[in-house]
Amino acid sequence: MRIGDYRPSDLLRGAAIPDEVLVALPKTDLHVHLDGSLRMKTFMELGPDAGLDMSGTADDVRARWFPAERETCQHEFLSHFRHTTAVLQSAANLERVARELAEDFAAEGVWHVEVRFCPLFHCQQGLTPDDAIAAVGQGLAAAEAAAGIRTGIIVTGIRTIDPARSLELARLAVAWKGRGVVAFDLAGEELDNPPKRHREAFFHCLNNNQNVTIHAGEGYGAASIHQALHVCGANRIGLGTRLEEDPELMDYVADRRIPLEVCLSSNLQSGVVADLGDHPFRTYLKKGLRVCLNTDNTLFARTSPLRELRLAVDTFDLTLLETEHLLINGFKSAFLPELEKKRLTVEAIATFGSLRDKHDLDGLARGTA
Repeated sequence: MRIGDYRPSDLLRGAAIPDEVLVALPKTDLHVHLDGSLRMKTFMELGPDAGLDMSGTADDVRARWFPAERETCQHEFLSHFRHTTAVLQSAANLERVARELAEDFAAEGVWHVEVRFCPLFHCQQGLTPDDAIAAVGQGLAAAEAAAGIRTGIIVTGIRTIDPARSLELARLAVAWKGRGVVAFDLAGEELDNPPKRHREAFFHCLNNNQNVTIHAGEGYGAASIHQALHVCGANRIGLGTRLEEDPELMDYVADRRIPLEVCLSSNLQSGVVADLGDHPFRTYLKKGLRVCLNTDNTLFARTSPLRELRLAVDTFDLTLLETEHLLINGFKSAFLPELEKKRLTVEAIATFGSLRDKHDLDGLARGTA
């Protein structure tokens, strides 16, 4: 990534890297669900109008409506989205939550965020899918103006719905291309719901030059990733945790620089891995895969961009140089115009260097050696 002399801070690692540095490092988040990432305070304010019991403390409300720290069934985990979508049935609420998400991410050093959601889930009280996209776009635009963050919307289809509805969503993703929507996604319960059922939706996106990312290799094995790539034309893979089960496919993904949208806390919470030490994250980095780090669902997984980065750095004992490479992967993987992507990447690399000087990380590294 950097051409030049070795710096002592290259090898500063793990817990020795201060939080103030991690929060300041330029970041992306390319895999975050709007309806899983509300502020708890906002959920508690909006809940009563949706008929949800908000009594007690925030901890009481969390225990009542959201996943436990560990779930053992993907179906049970996904069912909790019903509660957050219940409070996101108006344009005002969608706009507010989108704005707050982007502002919170900007405060933790995120320069570019791609927010995904299924517009069909927000039409129970009169909104149309177009209305929902417009409201989220307005919220993100407000955050861009206030906090300087760059944003995009990913329209998400659901594996368990009628493929005809997925095609409807794909048409929305194409219709809104160039107006805030940067891709089409497929999410939901993976087992027994192969992405090829929704191939018409993917073909529509591919035929209209819209980006595609697909959740795969989480609730089902590497065959799901294979199908997402070779049948459905995915440009990126959401999560991809079980890619290591097929070494040949892993080589294919590495050689073609296909990004993996990794979400550590979410994988642990939903039972995809029993322990973070079992996560193939380090293996993927060593093999040169284009791994980028994401939050998935900040409210459900009790995380944030900073917490997720701290978790990765500490769990896998990343050096500062490895951490910078990881973050650059995010910029290279973003659904942005190529010139803007290159400009952001160069700016991020320059910022890495200036932060090392500002915090005297070379001196800190010498002192911890």
